[in-house]
Amino acid sequence: MSSKLSVLRKQPIFSDLDPEALDQLCRYAKHTTLKRGTTIVSKGDPGNSLIVVISGTIKISVSSPDGRSAILNLIGPGEIFGEVAVLDGKARTADATANSNCEIYVIDRRDFIPFVRSQPALAMKFIELLCTRLRWTSDQVEEVILQNLPGRLASALLRLTEKHKLAPAGRTIAITQQEISEMVGMTRESINKQLRAWAARNWVRLEHGVIVVLDVASLRELVEAGSGEDA
Repeated sequence: MSSKLSVLRKQPIFSDLDPEALDQLCRYAKHTTLKRGTTIVSKGDPGNSLIVVISGTIKISVSSPDGRSAILNLIGPGEIFGEVAVLDGKARTADATANSNCEIYVIDRRDFIPFVRSQPALAMKFIELLCTRLRWTSDQVEEVILQNLPGRLASALLRLTEKHKLAPAGRTIAITQQEISEMVGMTRESINKQLRAWAARNWVRLEHGVIVVLDVASLRELVEAGSGEDA
């Protein structure tokens, strides 16, 4: 119980709960460990639980009948997912897969909805979370429609560094080139070519399974310049 209290207290959405409410939430949270590649939920599944990420990364994605995949988000420690289906009681809107070995807490909807109703401040935090997710999605749609590849890729890298509040000295994003290609809607070959061009300018550094952002200012200038020729 003390371990659960420590973890849930660090979750921004639960951090302001009073001790009694946090104790109650702990009793609902069921601990689960996952291996990389494990499917947690699939699109269309019943929305019967909220998931709190303790460690590791969860990939939120959708797939087409012909096998193409698009990554909508990467959820890391300190974040939750599954809130849309939990709140409206309808089907899951996307697949969720363990992108690394993970630890999570699972909170059943039957316990969570009455709990939220008893905590008005928590309900407001969920409204704020949904607004944040909607803005994230709107940014992605805008990038795909209006920006060229360099702008799209630069926007995605900047959003990932800002989302996880990475320190200026170490903007290391744990993402493969295949994953970022699925996030921005371009081929892996195109992503690789662009990243190598930026690496030659010391804007980024490419390592196994990660991208290190070295020059935020140059990437931001590229985004602000809008669509145009490849950089």
